[in-house]
Amino acid sequence: MSLTNQVRLLPWAGPEGKPCYLAGDGTGYLSRLADNMESAQLGLAGELVQEAQHTLDGRQWTPGELHLLAVQLTEALTNVHRIAVSRGARLPAPAYDDLDTLDDLETEDEERDSRRPVPLD
Repeated sequence: MSLTNQVRLLPWAGPEGKPCYLAGDGTGYLSRLADNMESAQLGLAGELVQEAQHTLDGRQWTPGELHLLAVQLTEALTNVHRIAVSRGARLPAPAYDDLDTLDDLETEDEERDSRRPVPLD
């Protein structure tokens, strides 16, 4: 698929919760809007992780607080997952088309690792 007809999973869902896609080269208004929304979603997810750590470290929470935290973390994780899927789908294909090349590289790594000395404690 060339850059001019690439399809992008957008960081929001449609009216019935279905995924939304954008076809284009990634330079238009909606692409910039999606980039900004992804950035905001990732920032909010990071802040929520810090808040969750703070809440759990305090060890003094109510069941309602834990429920709200679980709801918010689930929403943030859903957004981050959608962003990861969208960005992963837009990554270029690997430089090598031959899976044997990948197998050869993995075999070399395994052989090198097997020759390393094991520390004795």
